[in-house]
Amino acid sequence: MERKGTAKLQHLLEIEKQSQKRWQDEKVFEIDAPQPDSPGAKQEKYMVTFPYPYMNGRLHLGHTFSLSKCEFALGFERLQGKKCLFPFGLHCTGMPIKAGADKLCYEMETFGYPPVFPLSQENEKQVEDNEPIIKDKAKGKKSKAAAKSAGLKYQWQIMKSLGLTDPEIKLFADPAHWLTYFPKWTVHDLKLMGLKVDWRRTFITTDANPFYDSFVRWQFYRLKEREKIKFGKRFTIYSPKDGQPCMDHDRSEGEGVGPQEYTLIKMKVVEPMPAVLKSLEGSAVYLVAATLRPETMFGQTNCWVQPNIRYVAFRTVNSDVFICTRRAARNMSYQGFTTNNGKVDVILEISGMDLMGIGLNAPLTAYQTIYTLPMINIKENKGTGIVTSVPSDAPDDYAALRDLKNKKAFREKYHLSDDMVLPYDPVKIIEIPGYGDLSAVQVCDELNIQSQNDKDKLQEAKERVYMKGFYEGVMLVKGYEGQKVQDVKPIIKNLMIENKQAVKYLEPEKSVISRSGDECVVALCDQWYLDYGEEEWKKQTKQCLDELNTYSEDVRKNFEATLDWLHEHACSRSYGLGTKIPWDPQYLVESLSDSTIYMAYYSVAHILQGDSFDGSTGGPHNIRPDQMTPEVWDYIFYKDKPLPKTSIPRPALHKMKHEFEYWYPVDLRVSGKDLVPNHLTYFIYNHVAIWPNDRKKWPQNIRANGHMLLNSQKMSKSTGNFLTLHEAISKFSADGMRFSLADAGDSVEDANFVEEMADAGLLRLYAFLEWVKEMLTAKDSMRTGSVTAWHDRVFESEINSGIIETQKHYQNMMFKEALKTGLYEFQAIRDKYREFSLGDMHRDLVFKFIDSQTLMLSPICPHLCEHIWSLLGKKESIMHARWPDVCEDVDHSLIQQSQYLEGVTHDFRIRMKAYMQQGKGKKAVGQDKPTEAYVWVAVTYPTWQSVILTLLKELYLKSGDFPENKAIAAELKKKDELKKYMKKAMPFVQAVKEKFTTDGMKALNLTSDFNEQQVLQTNRVYLASSLDLEAIHIKMSTEGDDKIKEECCPGKPFIVYSTKANVQVTFINNQPCNGHFELVVPVYQGDTTSSVIKRLVKFNKNVSDLGSLTLMHYDDPILGPRKIPNFAEPNQGKTLVPSDATFSINQKDQVISISVGKSNQNLTIGNQLVYSVHS
Repeated sequence: MERKGTAKLQHLLEIEKQSQKRWQDEKVFEIDAPQPDSPGAKQEKYMVTFPYPYMNGRLHLGHTFSLSKCEFALGFERLQGKKCLFPFGLHCTGMPIKAGADKLCYEMETFGYPPVFPLSQENEKQVEDNEPIIKDKAKGKKSKAAAKSAGLKYQWQIMKSLGLTDPEIKLFADPAHWLTYFPKWTVHDLKLMGLKVDWRRTFITTDANPFYDSFVRWQFYRLKEREKIKFGKRFTIYSPKDGQPCMDHDRSEGEGVGPQEYTLIKMKVVEPMPAVLKSLEGSAVYLVAATLRPETMFGQTNCWVQPNIRYVAFRTVNSDVFICTRRAARNMSYQGFTTNNGKVDVILEISGMDLMGIGLNAPLTAYQTIYTLPMINIKENKGTGIVTSVPSDAPDDYAALRDLKNKKAFREKYHLSDDMVLPYDPVKIIEIPGYGDLSAVQVCDELNIQSQNDKDKLQEAKERVYMKGFYEGVMLVKGYEGQKVQDVKPIIKNLMIENKQAVKYLEPEKSVISRSGDECVVALCDQWYLDYGEEEWKKQTKQCLDELNTYSEDVRKNFEATLDWLHEHACSRSYGLGTKIPWDPQYLVESLSDSTIYMAYYSVAHILQGDSFDGSTGGPHNIRPDQMTPEVWDYIFYKDKPLPKTSIPRPALHKMKHEFEYWYPVDLRVSGKDLVPNHLTYFIYNHVAIWPNDRKKWPQNIRANGHMLLNSQKMSKSTGNFLTLHEAISKFSADGMRFSLADAGDSVEDANFVEEMADAGLLRLYAFLEWVKEMLTAKDSMRTGSVTAWHDRVFESEINSGIIETQKHYQNMMFKEALKTGLYEFQAIRDKYREFSLGDMHRDLVFKFIDSQTLMLSPICPHLCEHIWSLLGKKESIMHARWPDVCEDVDHSLIQQSQYLEGVTHDFRIRMKAYMQQGKGKKAVGQDKPTEAYVWVAVTYPTWQSVILTLLKELYLKSGDFPENKAIAAELKKKDELKKYMKKAMPFVQAVKEKFTTDGMKALNLTSDFNEQQVLQTNRVYLASSLDLEAIHIKMSTEGDDKIKEECCPGKPFIVYSTKANVQVTFINNQPCNGHFELVVPVYQGDTTSSVIKRLVKFNKNVSDLGSLTLMHYDDPILGPRKIPNFAEPNQGKTLVPSDATFSINQKDQVISISVGKSNQNLTIGNQLVYSVHS
């Protein structure tokens, strides 16, 4: 939807420029560690960091969402009086930049400059994998790299999508250009956002920055000497094309995917060989099936083969022949299965159809021979294409086997004889609670699964029994009886491998595509690796995890799961950009391994690098990279290390050491949840390894968040549903964007940035600014003096309560909640105060509210708050301000009274609507608007309700919960007092139970916590004004009739409306050209001049001062209104209505009369009067 105008947006953008200039001029965010003996030395510090983004594009809204958590937390901690540091690095290590540059070179060589690409592009289909897995909320769902590529095939096209021209793109064929171009724009965009970063400490990685290069080499020296880095053959995701391991940051698809270990079941082909395999006679031939459940092999009844897949037979290193898909054979060739690494010796290529009905000897099964049978839904991209069948516990297997048994034509289609299928029944091998000893059979019956084509039902069946069987199942097989499935799995697997019935096999969990476009395999590689599985190291890492705050149990569980499976991580590669392994320079340090303790480098970056990202300009002490020896780094980072032999000036050494000692540890690390299984876990591991004896240097808090949706959909360039950081600021302003990021969500579930809501947020910010200006203009006319009125005291308590609640949310990094209590609800209490006070607000309270609102909003919307802070006359930047004080305790009783008044006013309005429209449908009769009301207040409940409340309280206290309604009803029947109220009893019980969900035990109280009559009496004027009544009377229910007593209860006053007789009088303004119009206003028996004027002012919003208005009546009430007015003498023929006049009405004739003072003489003045407004 197009905007009508952008004036408000432009105004906010201009404010942001001014605020950012002030911060830059005052160097607000350039923070150095205070001198040891200075007053600031005892000031608490707070260091927050964010994983440095990769420099191959402009930052987008996804980056911004995660780093906004850092930004909001830092803003809050500044308000707590802490010395805060937010440094920001720029990551260039790894394959992506080099691969991108190489692709551009290739595309210019192949397709010319500018390149002209072929029109057709392959549309790759993603094969959905619906295998049941343990669901983990803290784990990412999709590779960020894959999302960024947006389906574009060529690197040139990707660069074009960034808004670059052909001449600009050409420069990116040099990797060095990436290292200067994108860092510059990243910093530019983040400054526009108003990030509270000390930009002096910003750096790029790789050996292009020799200072950082030296730091990484020092880190790796220390890891190696502590035996954390080792060399050898290890399973890893590997790109055959690139000839090296393919780590997360080197992938265009499959980020976060690791090797999945299977047990490869060897099912030997029974001799004599079938015709299709005759050429293999003399060899041991096996169909090999990859399984995650070797303990279920006791239940095999057959082997599934996909009739439409092409399989290969290849010879293994020990001369056996394996039959599987070509893809699986390729994987095996990199795991020592073949004579030559990476080469498959294919003997035969066979279709799945040709493999039907082959007899096999399968390990552990109760059947001597089983046969190959058809299954259509086997996937070629997972496992080996050969699948073992265990119909007792696998719903897919049971459904497919049942189809073959029931359909003779189906068997004949695949040339299967009856003896290959019909004798094979499910074998009982596992007992599962709730599903018995044939779980697949039972769940298929429960879900009424008719055939193997019922895919949705089969998926549900697998989800029901698969995990339950593994974690809760008990073995029935002889030798393992009574043992848990999860306990015997490794035992059975190892026994099968020892007996040469199976072998270990690995492949990527899901498809992994390298940035060079290669489909990756799992390979046994010679490599340097970090031994994250080493027992003592893992133990210390778990200790660190136990002590740090993860803000979410889901995130903690994901960390724990990662520590359970994580063993080795390849830390070397031979292609890309980065730091060379110091002792083996043929390799580079990979990108997830040079980014684990770099937060320590932030503490000294500004001293070493000066004003450059790469250190090329030198720092204030002119330290050279070659002077940064391992001994110098030791001195900086370890308390007990001696002063090194170096030409670096001692003051510079001491300053660097002091900076590190002051700022470390990292108080908060924020990232997306997809980095928990890799970067964030390595971050903990490496801190523990580098500072094993100094726990004070270990991380303190880690906050992981979900991904960012845009307008409820995944961000995608190809669909146009995409926003860069720069675009978002241009569209919504920095504060408008930040507001919406805070409002998008806090949990590890995906958050949602909605553009319509961002527009609404922008307007809300602008409205707050305008209201502040209005208050500043009206400041001198506001009420002053003591703050003792009921609504004043309520407002003050609600302000204090809002401050306390919002502080808790900020402390827990729940920024959506902080926005809810610190803005939405906070402004709602302001509006309520304005309503309760009938606009007569107290100046001190209004400006306490504005101060508090501005401070609480400043972590999220700092620019606007800085501007408002200066409008309020504050000299210092809001960045030096403190969290608002709560001078007095919160009076919760007052707040409860306020909520009560708000609630009953709402109920009274609903009752008024019902009063004015009595009856239903066509029988509805419209009533005149009521003019007065009686409000009846009860101190106690009617007897029958008190009996029920007392009973409910007894029942709750007895068991800690309410019984079922049936049991409650049985108890109520025993009460004699309730016999004539039984129809009302259970609806009342239900109402009380609903109230209990919000009010807790208070819902069972027999009396109110405060004096309701007093609250209503105090606010009688407000109620009358709010309900537009002439009068309102507050009475106790004990004074009313039986209906009143029955309807009335504590917390629920009962209102009765009535309409007084009146005459509709026309009030004419005889003053020319002044904008006051003719009004029709009711006049009631006994009205006074002042009450009529007050009512008239209520109808005429242009008049605010009652004293400025006078009334006149015509001397001749019949002819006077009919005469042409004399503008020279407008009051001619009219008389002033005395201020002490009392009005009487004659409903029959629809005229009014007045009497003055104690006189009993009435003067009839008709039904038309004149009013004048005087300045």
